[in-house]
Amino acid sequence: MSGTSGKSLPNDTKWWPGSCDRTTLDDMRIVGLEEHYLTDDVAAAWSRLGEGLVDPMAAFPADMAADVDRKLRSFGDERTALMDAVGVDQHVISLTTPGLFDLDESEAVALQSATNDQVADAVRGASDRMQAFATLAPQRPEAAAAELDRAVRQLGFHGAMIFSRVRDEPIDSPRFWPIFEAAEALRAPLYLHPQVAPAAVRQAYYRGFGDAVEMGLATYAIGWHYDTGVEFLRLTLAGVFDRFPDLQIILGHWGEVLAFYVERADRIGPAGGLDRSVTDYLTDNAYLTPAGMLSRRYLGWARDVMPIERLMFATDYPYVPLDDGAARTFLDGSDLSEADRIAVASGNWDRLVAGIRR
Repeated sequence: MSGTSGKSLPNDTKWWPGSCDRTTLDDMRIVGLEEHYLTDDVAAAWSRLGEGLVDPMAAFPADMAADVDRKLRSFGDERTALMDAVGVDQHVISLTTPGLFDLDESEAVALQSATNDQVADAVRGASDRMQAFATLAPQRPEAAAAELDRAVRQLGFHGAMIFSRVRDEPIDSPRFWPIFEAAEALRAPLYLHPQVAPAAVRQAYYRGFGDAVEMGLATYAIGWHYDTGVEFLRLTLAGVFDRFPDLQIILGHWGEVLAFYVERADRIGPAGGLDRSVTDYLTDNAYLTPAGMLSRRYLGWARDVMPIERLMFATDYPYVPLDDGAARTFLDGSDLSEADRIAVASGNWDRLVAGIRR
């Protein structure tokens, strides 16, 4: 989830490259996989945490925060109009960060099924425009695993959104492994989304520059992305992918820094007792999306690191401002072949969804 416009970046790395030459594929269907929502009940639960929650809206000026909050709560005309403007045909919607992961156990569990039922109703009413990832309350891992099964088999969801930590406990802790076991059994992907780092990390790395800059450093500028990339490494070193070799994790923002340093990360494998390289785990157990960072430079790097069938699309709605037609312009203006553009736009996602066990 990114909170900067990117207007100061060079043209090659602009996040909404409106000036690209177009070779239009008018029938190309585009699906966005990191497209968020927020319900009134979850927002109310967050408010009861007080300072125990780092509100994602704190990363934005007040006027922008209000606009983002309104868009998060829209499941109807405003959302579809913005999708049309950007050029996205379907959203795979997910509860925005930090989901239910920071809540007390009882409140998180109470909200889990209710939130998924509410979203299922919204998706049923606009099935041509929306799909969904499940919301989970991992504080009770077995119940979360059962809810994932219900969400996939009964509600028609296509996996779940997860975050790096349940309060201060990493999601790679063995007690949360029932969730990974259920996801693998269902062949349903888990989207690992950025979460604000713990207070001690924020204090050590991001303090000293004033509230706005400190929050930016801890979130969209770099903190969110380090947090998620490190957590994928932790999942690898904890043995999650060795125990569940068919588990699939989706990473936004072109691999959350890790894809750019994976050859360096490979060096930790022997010390961690890994039989394979980190690169192997990334290319076997992960998919990457841009999550709104519509950069041809990053696309080129991701394509060098990952097989093309492991790249998919996302706009990070509503956190990244995008020009009209940005999604289609980005894909049409890339140097991908026609077949590869269609694969990234929706074909790879459709193939992944087709393999889910209902």
